[in-house]
Amino acid sequence: MENQIENAKDLIEKVDSESRVKTYIGKSAKFVTGVAVVWSVFQIFSAGSGIFDAITLRAWHLLFLLIMTFLMYPISKKSKRHVKFPHVIDIICILLSIISVGYLLLKYDTVVLRGGFLLTPDYIFGAIGLLLIFEAARRVVGNLAILALIFLLYNFLGSYIPGIFGHNGFTVKRIIDYMFWGSEGIFGIAIGVSATFVFLFILFGAFLNRSGFSQFINDLALTIAGRSPGGPAKVAVIASALMGMINGSAIANVATTGTLTIPLMKKNGYKARFAAAVEAVASTGGQFAPPIMGAAGFVMAEYLGVSYTVVMIAAIIPAFLYYLALIMVVHFEAKRLGLKGLSKENIPKAWEVLKKQGHLSLPLIVLMGLMFMGYTPLYAAVFSILACVIASWFRKETRMGLKDIIGALEEGAKGAIGVAVACAVIGFIIGTVSLTGLGLNFGYSVMNYTNDSIFIAAFLVMLMSIILGMGVPGVAAYIIVATVGAPVLIDLGITPLAAHMFVLIYACLSNITPPVALSSFVAAGIANTNQHQVSMTAVKLGITGFILPFFFIYEPALLIGGADFSSSILPTLTASVGVVSLAAGLQGWFFGRASWFHRLILIAVGLLMISPDHITDIIGIGLLVGMFVLQVANRKQVDTSEVIR
Repeated sequence: MENQIENAKDLIEKVDSESRVKTYIGKSAKFVTGVAVVWSVFQIFSAGSGIFDAITLRAWHLLFLLIMTFLMYPISKKSKRHVKFPHVIDIICILLSIISVGYLLLKYDTVVLRGGFLLTPDYIFGAIGLLLIFEAARRVVGNLAILALIFLLYNFLGSYIPGIFGHNGFTVKRIIDYMFWGSEGIFGIAIGVSATFVFLFILFGAFLNRSGFSQFINDLALTIAGRSPGGPAKVAVIASALMGMINGSAIANVATTGTLTIPLMKKNGYKARFAAAVEAVASTGGQFAPPIMGAAGFVMAEYLGVSYTVVMIAAIIPAFLYYLALIMVVHFEAKRLGLKGLSKENIPKAWEVLKKQGHLSLPLIVLMGLMFMGYTPLYAAVFSILACVIASWFRKETRMGLKDIIGALEEGAKGAIGVAVACAVIGFIIGTVSLTGLGLNFGYSVMNYTNDSIFIAAFLVMLMSIILGMGVPGVAAYIIVATVGAPVLIDLGITPLAAHMFVLIYACLSNITPPVALSSFVAAGIANTNQHQVSMTAVKLGITGFILPFFFIYEPALLIGGADFSSSILPTLTASVGVVSLAAGLQGWFFGRASWFHRLILIAVGLLMISPDHITDIIGIGLLVGMFVLQVANRKQVDTSEVIR
């Protein structure tokens, strides 16, 4: 098991720059731990007290972030990972970070009183700060840094671009002013959500992990689905979904839970390609699965100006249908291969699991309860972290001591670096879209090109969401596409909630979409099988996620809250039948083995039933009943022929 975990770490470092971190030896390690713990404590204090204004909080968050980034991430891939002291260049970058961001903290009020007029030192320290953010992004999220650089250059080169996307161009001083000293650039909404929701919920996930919650989820999933056909794969789906929604990183989730679930699925009889794809798809869906949605839902709530509970409730049906389809694909594949569940002696008893570990669910209960009572997510997160510690004390086996608490604070801070750096550098993208009018021009261009066709516009936005989301953390990917893509759909008459849910799901699904498909690649490495085959299989298994958004942008009833609750019941029931039929068609098994003709009919039934239209539902039900009769008749013929023999 230890070798598998080490191999997973090596693999994730190859495909994901966020995982390439340094390990310190001796006193330096204690210093790094101290900085991380202070950062986490600061974030908890700021959320609980609310004494900082938005810019001050974001500036302190960025300062801690830059210090931790230059401490933890090497200058290049070839740099040593096990070190005694930070590199000289890292120390210089840290000092410059303290100077530049510290200057902003000291002078920001003065600049505001001047009416925003900047002096030469303001430009100099602002330029240093912007360069440091790019250097941090280069180390942590290389591809996103390149994309941000392209957007930044667009500010300068707009006068050379003909047509609607051209502009007069901006000076260096104007860009420094807008990006560093303004509230639309790096200190805009992206770093704002990182400094609040994202950090706290990553920290919450770290405390859950330290308290033993991960093991509780695995054991609980075993009791629920372990003995059914293909039980290990169903356990993987349930466990990965629950953990994925908390940590918000599909790649990290595959690397952690996959080391347990993928070998178990292979041992049960699933092909390596299929086992890896199941883990990748399950981990990816956690990013839009309630109640936590990998923290992306909190960002969406900010964009939409609604409470988080509205977003969370709206995501219930898409997430439910996504995982229902995946569970049924796993089930039908198990039936097709003749696989059994785990033996009784390998399944923990449900009552024993709940008795020994059920108290670990208290933090989630506190979180959900506080949010439904109307408290802010920040307030709920702080008290849920406290509930993690208190709940762990209920039993000696799970009790968190001082070492565990410090470990969770350190783990949370380090785990937040990747997403936080992405959010910081995204400020250049958002700032460029706002400064140059790129968002309006892009929306106008799409609507003009598509002749106001919702389907064509949605298809183009889907492609853009997948492409821009490739290799980018889920929250960061959503922020990018929400800035550029969601307004296009809203301008075409799509409800804001449906438009934002549309781009969120596709941004998340980029994790399993070729050619990048980082989640699939990590899972393939753990399973020791072909990466591209796993990617294609993952797209097949996650097909509901690719299809469903096109239906709910036309029919908001598939999003609870997009219409009144009663109107969502029937579309949800028919769509549930549809995704089961779709899963049966994809795997070639219904109530028995299905021919290619029968599979095509089942897939057609799935699409007809997912569509929230009474006529298509009636046609789909008729075809499905016909398929059931054919399957039963075929089974009787097979049984009769076996008796005659």
